Amino acid sequence: MAISRTTTNSTVGLFTTLPPKLIIKPSNVAVKLNSNSKWAIRLSATSNSTVDVQRLVGFLYHDLPHLFDDQGIDRTAYDDRVMFRDPITKHDTITGYLFNIALLKSLFTPLFQLHWAKQTGPYEITTRWTMIMKFVILPWKPELVFTGLSVMGINPENGKFCSHVDYWDSIKNNEYFSVEGLLDVLRQLRIYKTPDLETPKYQILRRTADYEVRKYDNFTVVETNGDKLSGSTGFNDVAGYIFGKNSTKEKIKMTTPVLTSVTDIDSSKVSIQIVLPSDKDISSLPDPDNEMVRVRKVEGGIAAALKFSGKPTEDIVNEKEKELRSSLIRDGLKHKSGCLFARYNDPGRTWSFIMVRSIFLLNS
Repeated sequence: MAISRTTTNSTVGLFTTLPPKLIIKPSNVAVKLNSNSKWAIRLSATSNSTVDVQRLVGFLYHDLPHLFDDQGIDRTAYDDRVMFRDPITKHDTITGYLFNIALLKSLFTPLFQLHWAKQTGPYEITTRWTMIMKFVILPWKPELVFTGLSVMGINPENGKFCSHVDYWDSIKNNEYFSVEGLLDVLRQLRIYKTPDLETPKYQILRRTADYEVRKYDNFTVVETNGDKLSGSTGFNDVAGYIFGKNSTKEKIKMTTPVLTSVTDIDSSKVSIQIVLPSDKDISSLPDPDNEMVRVRKVEGGIAAALKFSGKPTEDIVNEKEKELRSSLIRDGLKHKSGCLFARYNDPGRTWSFIMVRSIFLLNS
């Protein structure tokens, strides 16, 4: 089950491959988590145990995608006294564990994606996942995003899961009760407004305190020359294309965001782009009337995204670009020198403090 987003609110940078710090080796993860957490179950090998851990890995690939659907997880795979911990929640029975799942379903519209599951100890399996939860009871319906690891302990006597400990990528203190974890939840409840329009589809692979790492599908843009990252020079030309200034006079649906791009942050060569609907194949799109306007396919890939709001001056955009670049360097993630800036809202119809802005760093 892939999570694709039809709205977005962030800053983005592309990578050629997933760097080692993003695809964490499960063996290293297990050692680190077990040594740092008082809750992680550490079970030594038992010579007479017949538990087939690899079978349980396969079971999780089948079972966990049902975490929030009507089928639900298979409760018979868990001990009655299973211990569940995340930074702000704890339960010590399967009944409490299932109650927590039901509560999330009642308050949110949750989507869960399992990226991988691997054995990381004699009786331990580690999973990496993404969970997106729309908080439906608030009028603006904010989306809360969590990514991280789950370390699941197995009872060697009966082969059932006896512990499930979650670690969020977005915080440092993952021990229950984490005030940092609670603040991370509350920060995501703030009001952001994005129009109900199509945007390039992506999956969130990792969300840190500073940025998201995403995997984008291919998309198509119409573009022309711009003047600066925060500028709007050329917008009327690309907007004219979708409003009918093309070889067939076709009017094309509006999408979001509007992008400005530079291939080198110190370069004066800037382009401004509008994303075209995904149901439009590039071979069937009409030619622009304006010879300075081009239609181009953008290859998908891994991207880092930083979200901010407010009225963007060139100084603010440049500062956000440096902030994102600094965060990626800190975390050992490679990136290109180029940058894209994305705007999702009509400035004439949206208060600046709830507008969504984005910066894009290109892959190396």
